[in-house]
Amino acid sequence: MSRKISLGLMLLFVGTQTSVTQLAAKAQTPVAPTTTTKSICSTQLGTAIDAVINRPLFSRGRWGILVQPVSTGETLYSRDAQKYFTPASNLKLLTTAAALQELGANFRIRTSIYHNGNGVLRVVGRGDPSLSDTQLQKLAQQLKQKGITQIQRLIADDSYIQGDIVNPTWEWEDVQSDYGAPVNSFILNQNIFSLKLVPQAVGKSLQVVWTDAGEAKQWRIINQSVTVAQNQPSYINITRELSGTGLRIQGQLTTNSEPSLIDLPVVDPNYYFLRRFRAALATEKITLGQILVVNGGVNQEEIAFVESPPLSELLMETLQNSNNLYAEALLRALAVKKLRVKNQTSADVGLEVVKASLTKLGVEPANYILVDGSGLSRRNLVTPEAFVQTLRAIARTSTAYIYRASLPVAGKSGTLKNRFQDTPAEGIVQAKTGTLTGVVSLSGYLNAPKYEPLVFSIIVNQSDQSATVVRQAIDQVVLLLTQLQRC
Repeated sequence: MSRKISLGLMLLFVGTQTSVTQLAAKAQTPVAPTTTTKSICSTQLGTAIDAVINRPLFSRGRWGILVQPVSTGETLYSRDAQKYFTPASNLKLLTTAAALQELGANFRIRTSIYHNGNGVLRVVGRGDPSLSDTQLQKLAQQLKQKGITQIQRLIADDSYIQGDIVNPTWEWEDVQSDYGAPVNSFILNQNIFSLKLVPQAVGKSLQVVWTDAGEAKQWRIINQSVTVAQNQPSYINITRELSGTGLRIQGQLTTNSEPSLIDLPVVDPNYYFLRRFRAALATEKITLGQILVVNGGVNQEEIAFVESPPLSELLMETLQNSNNLYAEALLRALAVKKLRVKNQTSADVGLEVVKASLTKLGVEPANYILVDGSGLSRRNLVTPEAFVQTLRAIARTSTAYIYRASLPVAGKSGTLKNRFQDTPAEGIVQAKTGTLTGVVSLSGYLNAPKYEPLVFSIIVNQSDQSATVVRQAIDQVVLLLTQLQRC
């Protein structure tokens, strides 16, 4: 069995250990916070939390915390709750709240094929982040059922989503990594491809095995890797040339070790889609002639289509697994709710819709500055108060259950599966994680056993401590909340 390493593409000369700490929206490191069964009066909460976060090792970091009951909005604890922080993936709470309110739980994203006559078909992508090779095969089967055996020209219409395929404020190492995959009208297999690195005899280069032969033709490999003896460390660095055509593979794996599966972002999503669709058509014995990517045009008779799962399921992937691509796709899906003016990107329109939706919920616009939908940009600025206002507002809506069910559960699921296990918080905390270098965040709900349900937001910025250390302190604060009681 292959051992999958989601390293993505990393900057040259940056070590694997350093790079891994910068992976946003990946599974969190398990910690073992101190547990206790004693109760804490609400009047004692401030002193108890201060004892955790005012320790000398956190003297250089910034803490933003707000804790309130879901029902009343009474402030139980506040630390710089109205100041801006880089939120990391906590920002997905805002994007998904707006998507659920504006699009509805049953919203689906449709990918269509239209027949324009004379052997010309148009495929229109609308930014479905769940689209996979399986759905491509279904499209090909539908065409076969229509009696189509030959396509003279296939036109891919990329007009539905306008603007840059990656946010221009994202860092270069993120754009090179699988968690920073591009987003446009055509998203297939989450716009990533894979290759295996297989150890050989000691001293030999690692063998590069492609899972997609078509993708292999798009790249020039510079293989500087090596197979080493079993007592040596293993690490892999892969970098992409600025031109996008060369992959430099560096590092080493031990002989007889399992192959490493590496996920990388595609460079041109449109032609990646077309290459994969050509392969799907071939399996149905449908020949394909010319392919062409255009921006706009006339759609005539729809002859085939596939749809995404409902939004309620897309939210699960977005929040449970902190999927950046899904969050960015949902942001652009929101653009259908507002008329776009000339030269305005889909992402910008989506951000306007997010702001309007949050304002309707009662979230103060001054509490956030948003530049993307996933939290990968460091230019996002959000207050803990904004997250608490959002979480409390959603809890009063008819879609509250769907939203809350999409969140990771402490010790049980998603990015919280390995946190809070065998502690009083297990199973009673539903919250969104967030991690960037120097940033750790956690915001969500807590069903306090001896108190009413709580909502909280904890964000740490500019810490010189490891994410593991900061995360453990955050978890200690959350455990204090589980001990709350009225006195």
